[in-house]
Amino acid sequence: MASIEERVTRAAEEALREEGYVAPVDVLVGIGWLQPVHRDHWRQGRVPCLEEVVQAGQGRIATAMAAMRRWARDQGLEPSETAYVARTRDRRTLRFSAGGEPEIERAYRTHWVSPALSEAKRARLQEKASRPPDLVVISPLGDWACARCRGTGDLLLMEDDAPLCLRCADLDHLTFLPAGNATLTRRAKKASRLTAVVVRFSRSRGRYERQGALVEERALEGAETSCLADAEARARRRDRDEERRRTADGELAERLATEISQMFPGCPPERAALIALHTSVRGSGRIGRTAAGQRLEASAVERAVAASVRHEDTEYDEMLMAGTSRADARTQVRASVAAVLEGWRRG
Repeated sequence: MASIEERVTRAAEEALREEGYVAPVDVLVGIGWLQPVHRDHWRQGRVPCLEEVVQAGQGRIATAMAAMRRWARDQGLEPSETAYVARTRDRRTLRFSAGGEPEIERAYRTHWVSPALSEAKRARLQEKASRPPDLVVISPLGDWACARCRGTGDLLLMEDDAPLCLRCADLDHLTFLPAGNATLTRRAKKASRLTAVVVRFSRSRGRYERQGALVEERALEGAETSCLADAEARARRRDRDEERRRTADGELAERLATEISQMFPGCPPERAALIALHTSVRGSGRIGRTAAGQRLEASAVERAVAASVRHEDTEYDEMLMAGTSRADARTQVRASVAAVLEGWRRG
């Protein structure tokens, strides 16, 4: 029981820091009971209810939900019900529990919002939550056949957990717009009466990743004309934004290097600078780019330094090259990493 409460608390705190609110679905993902790919299948209307793909029994789920509500009330968070609709053409209401009991469904729908959020942020969150989700079309990894015509194609739409080709789904008049130009995509989707997001499952990352969008041809042509008309102005804005990002990234690296030197006075200054630069690279997904890293939380800074020591000061990389699993390799070098960190702490 205590273990579940601790895991729920950690997941809820992380969600609150990142989003300003806590949703039960996000907590289930955070504690590892709900895999993101299974959540996506549920949002796509491919499973009857969420609890069917949660990797825990009813009792443990109830315990986690109760722990989250207690934590939220203790934090002074405010409840706000949110509609959940499927990413299907009919936009049907998604079901959370097997029985569909109103009280359980309401508990899942309830988001817990920080009272510290501004009215403008609250309005944006409410607008985002109530916005109908994008229709999702899948770029399949393997062979498939349409459930109606038995044909196939490069893209499919899942309907009632059965694949449909774009012709049978009445989407074959749309044009594929690859991802990569956010302005063009945004304008084309805004002008198109019917749109769909195209995703493809990444086996290495275990999740669906956006590949582009389907939009009406006339909407795409209009968006392209619009983008050409103000291309120069947008290029200047991009240059200004890039300069601001470089400045911000440099300041973050400097603050991280200073924090590393304060926590580990024995760490050579040039090494501290290299660690800070490496972990704070924009878009890398490394510890320095997380919310905790940018707040210079001690645990995040220590993880960044430990990661550097693991790769640079132990035989960890050689073990991986020799076929040792990550978990076993980390176990074998843990004492060496701890010894280096302790020496740097003492100065």
